Amino acid sequence: MNLRHFMFLMAMLAGALMFASSPAEAACAPLSLCSCTVTASGVSFGNYNVVNASPTDSTGTVRVQCTLLVALAGSFTVDLSTGSSGTYAQRTLRNGPSVLDYNLYTDVARTQIWGNGSGGSFRITRNFTALLSVDQTMTVYGRIRAGQNVPAGSYSDTIIVTVTY
Repeated sequence: MNLRHFMFLMAMLAGALMFASSPAEAACAPLSLCSCTVTASGVSFGNYNVVNASPTDSTGTVRVQCTLLVALAGSFTVDLSTGSSGTYAQRTLRNGPSVLDYNLYTDVARTQIWGNGSGGSFRITRNFTALLSVDQTMTVYGRIRAGQNVPAGSYSDTIIVTVTY
């Protein structure tokens, strides 16, 4: 199996959470020849309101695109790192000493934390068959929990996306 890491930055700028991304090469399964890229799109939560009783939700995407030169059936997994918190239980956006809790999920109900399969997290696995190309986009479901009394400012965290073939 080959691993390729892809970083995207989540930055809270005037209350907007975004992913900044750039393409990264990913490796294909042994015995196949292909070219792959991984990209991530922005997530914008808008302004976080500390007195709002509801969580703040938004979405982004991770896209894996491969052109297969020797078509083989297979699969790939997409893992997300813990970020600055060091745990999947609760990721954190930071602004100096101030912390804003958030998390990333695999499902719209936001019940399965997207991680690497450890610490109660889930990973995404996608299968592909003998095709000439793979183009799969996975939605990242983000949530900032309600009721966090944090000062205004720019909060950020860095998440590493790992694609394994």
